[in-house]
Amino acid sequence: MHRLTAALGMPQHRFASIHVVGTNGKSSVVQMTAALLEAHGVSAGACLSPHLLRWSERVQVRGSEIDAAPFAEAVARAAEAANVVNRSLEEGEAVTQFEVATAAAFVALAAARVEVGVIEAGLGGRLDATNVIPSRVTVLTNVGLDHTEWLGDSLAEIAAEKLAVLRDHSVLVVGPTGPEATHLAEEAAELHGARLIHAPEDPGVGIELRARGPFQRRNFAIARCAAQAFLGPLDEDRVRSVAGEILIPGRLESVGGSPPVIIDAAHNADGAAALAEALAEIAGDRPVIACIGILSDKDAAAMLRALAPAVDLIVCTELPPQALRGAGRPGSRPWPASELAEICASLGIDAEAVSDPAAAFEATRREAAARDGLALVTGSHYLLAALCDD
Repeated sequence: MHRLTAALGMPQHRFASIHVVGTNGKSSVVQMTAALLEAHGVSAGACLSPHLLRWSERVQVRGSEIDAAPFAEAVARAAEAANVVNRSLEEGEAVTQFEVATAAAFVALAAARVEVGVIEAGLGGRLDATNVIPSRVTVLTNVGLDHTEWLGDSLAEIAAEKLAVLRDHSVLVVGPTGPEATHLAEEAAELHGARLIHAPEDPGVGIELRARGPFQRRNFAIARCAAQAFLGPLDEDRVRSVAGEILIPGRLESVGGSPPVIIDAAHNADGAAALAEALAEIAGDRPVIACIGILSDKDAAAMLRALAPAVDLIVCTELPPQALRGAGRPGSRPWPASELAEICASLGIDAEAVSDPAAAFEATRREAAARDGLALVTGSHYLLAALCDD
């Protein structure tokens, strides 16, 4: 990644940066932070991952998805640089798809002349493609057991991987997380001479969010601290305005219809628990019928166990590997729908298996309509992408 960005002229040094790492909530915190900066007169961009429908969704400029032409130009430049770098690498090594996408985002943000880029880490932190930015503020949203095959088997190991992006004499904002991760954050801040800010659980009295769910209040509280760490004191009226306007695609998003359909990108146990907490408020007494697809590297049993109190029936499905490859997860495979249904049965959850995602979604909607309930799609960004695209 250093070679790739060097070949591109180090575009990530042409704007100030805020780096957002953590297990859950990164995309929401990135977009909320960028919106708060914009509301205070700072030209902001964002680098997000993954996307739902288009790769260009990964780059936002001044609050909007980048236009097709400048995105295509940035991708072309990054791809050309990748070809140059590949010729210098050892046999069997090559610039990855995610590295090209990240470099293209840096090129696009630099070309757009944003003052600050809010950058979401893809996986972990220490070895992530985004870890080439000279961030003035680092945000750790939370730490959970996810991607353990890459990041470690314990919360301490995972937290250490994420905190490794912290720069000397910067600011570290830490969201509500466990004592182990909090202690490591305190040690990292001391080691790097960084100012440490503990974000509260809630953004404060009088802040009403358009984005639904208790987890989004926690995310907005983190974003508020991140923006303040970068700018200094914020204007309360502008903070309230952003809170009342911003919506995060794919996070407790209502896509209408009859019965009502909610999509949420929860893809690990902590995310599923946050979703279950929010569904209890949103659904009330109405039953929730869930269409779920989960990638094979996830702890499906933990996710389903976390969702169990909030759903009445689960329709288990899966995504073809070729769809995952095109969406940015080459080599990934889904849990078979039949195995997910077996896990549900072992947990005492009513479930059925429908391998085709479109058919599974229709079965979910039919059952939700019959029960006068809500239809939910969750378990993976890539399931949301497949069904939204249809």
